[in-house]
Amino acid sequence: MISTRSRAGTLLGGAAGAAVGWGWFEAGWVRLRPLDVPLARLPSELAGLRIAHLSDFHLGLPSRGTHAVERAVEWVTSRSPELVVITGDLVSRPRGEPSLREVIERLGRSFVVLGNHDVEHSRDPFSRAAGFDDLAPARLLVDEGETIELRGHRVQLVGVDPRAYRQGTSRPWELVDESAELRILLCHFPYVLDFLPAGAFDLVLAGHMHDGQISLPLGRERKYRFAHPRTRYTAGLYERPGGAMHVSPGLGTTFVPFRFFARPEATELMLKPA
Repeated sequence: MISTRSRAGTLLGGAAGAAVGWGWFEAGWVRLRPLDVPLARLPSELAGLRIAHLSDFHLGLPSRGTHAVERAVEWVTSRSPELVVITGDLVSRPRGEPSLREVIERLGRSFVVLGNHDVEHSRDPFSRAAGFDDLAPARLLVDEGETIELRGHRVQLVGVDPRAYRQGTSRPWELVDESAELRILLCHFPYVLDFLPAGAFDLVLAGHMHDGQISLPLGRERKYRFAHPRTRYTAGLYERPGGAMHVSPGLGTTFVPFRFFARPEATELMLKPA
């Protein structure tokens, strides 16, 4: 006769196996999301401008995040947005570099910043820096800005170096092009929003948080994020004096190759007048 302890062990083992299977599946179950972003200072001619925001690929380690990246790239290229940006943590190991360069080649002209994993400022014991200094055809922004023309209007993109950010020496507002009619800041870390002077940037794009990656649902639209239980910025849109910000849930995984109630996401932001 099977003992109560044996039955409990079997049930717990089955539940653990199901949880691991779900976490592995969800890590590749990418959400492809169009999202309206209202901006107060947006020129009417730039209304409807579409920006693809991708983040946190973490290529180079076994994970279903690789599938999420592949699906996201297919979706972005099929929609032909006017601007593509990637906000850091491109690889978790140098061996992910060939895959990354293939992805960037497919995306074409894009703007990229590095994340803490790319420069080995990470608590993840499995992560190793790759040492990027050129990601052509993408434009890698390392505490620098570039002003481009979209629909006949000047749009500036400024990128933050994660090393300077961690050291407290990055001053992206000092790079502002006052002649630009739309100014976008790319920073891997969302907390940069708290340090920006009002009006310096119209839109901030960040990543890093993975929407918690491992979360416990607590009811409608609420969940406990084990990695970041008290953070103010987890995923989605935020409005502060420093500007509007979108935090990407990212596409890859770190520490463990699982996601629980924190699906990976590729986002197409459509700018609209506030």
